[in-house]
Amino acid sequence: MLSRRYFLKGSGLAMASLGLEPPFLGRIARGEPQKKGKILITIFQRGAADGLNIVVPFAEKAYFDLRPTIAVPAPSSSREQAALDLDGFFAFHPALEPLLPLYKSRHLAIVHAVGSPDNTRSHFDAQDYMESATPGLKSTRDGWLNRYLLTRSDAGATPFRAVSITAAMPRSLQGKAPAVAMGSIGEFDIRSGWDSNQARRAFRGMYGSTGSGMLGSVGQETFEAVEFLKKTNPAQYQPGEGVTYPRSPLGNSLKQIAQLIKSDVGLEVGFAETGGWDHHTNEGGVQGQLSQRLSDLSNSLAAFCRDMEGRLDDILILTMSEFGRTVRENGNRGTDHGHANVMFVLGGSVKGGKVYGKWPGLAPEQLYEGRDLALTTDFRDVFGELLVQHLKLKAPAPVFPGYNLRPESFRGFLSA
Repeated sequence: MLSRRYFLKGSGLAMASLGLEPPFLGRIARGEPQKKGKILITIFQRGAADGLNIVVPFAEKAYFDLRPTIAVPAPSSSREQAALDLDGFFAFHPALEPLLPLYKSRHLAIVHAVGSPDNTRSHFDAQDYMESATPGLKSTRDGWLNRYLLTRSDAGATPFRAVSITAAMPRSLQGKAPAVAMGSIGEFDIRSGWDSNQARRAFRGMYGSTGSGMLGSVGQETFEAVEFLKKTNPAQYQPGEGVTYPRSPLGNSLKQIAQLIKSDVGLEVGFAETGGWDHHTNEGGVQGQLSQRLSDLSNSLAAFCRDMEGRLDDILILTMSEFGRTVRENGNRGTDHGHANVMFVLGGSVKGGKVYGKWPGLAPEQLYEGRDLALTTDFRDVFGELLVQHLKLKAPAPVFPGYNLRPESFRGFLSA
């Protein structure tokens, strides 16, 4: 016989069920639709993406001097494989061409020289600091998105207010507020070695026997969460006409987030991730490993934005990576762990078509520790602007413990 502990640990539903309130169960019974509101989607590029080859400062001579084999050629009308001019100083890597229409239509803004003030070059620590939003402090137990959910608690929220399309709960969403992590929508079920119907009957029997106590309530609400998702059936909502997502982990994740939005399950915070950005060797310039990752990123984002046409005014997408790469390429035609980086912000309320942030320069005396792009925007100011301007959070201080978040430090990439 399966134990309760097995179900809670094996199903991945415990975090989804804890903290649910009766209004959620009542709405399921009445078949009421969920309210539509603002949605924030964050995408983590794990491995430290090379921001200098993503948004290229082609007007800086030092960029080409320090990267003799991996620099992306400056924009040129006569050269097919070259950077895509954005403003006469910065340019897109050519693999980002699918995002150029979004930039030109002012639905995509770029923040450059942004990142963590902590100087760690450890992937693990830097990702932890960014997802907890407490750089340099390892003792923080919850993530910044989870603290946001607590700050804006909603007794009537469904379990799908915050969803990560990942096998495990990301650091950003860990904490006391309910959140769901699922490898895919189709895998969100009471899972065991039995067939699913038998597993559900056993699940009902085990938790029904506990009566009206906390454990019985948790079990019932967990079961209702599974049934609710099956009833709404997000997978029935296919991409819009002419929209094709890449057949990649990121493409599939964004496709499923789009399905959750279309099915009105109450999604407010979505999370996805993409790996493979740590290019110490053979990074490549126009072609190569980085180009392949950027092609997947740009095609996935462009497909999602096309798929969400008509809803994009309510949606904001943020990309991030734990830190940047060295300005100088190494002896293996790659780059090593650096400091400041680049972020993308996409959505209907974005004041796009612009690269935001103070550019520090690439001259030797302007580099951080003589080797990296210097930081001029703290990533918490970007996070804060998203919460205040997009999600309309009036008191963001609890989300950023130990940091003096000031509106005057916002970069202004969102409409008020």
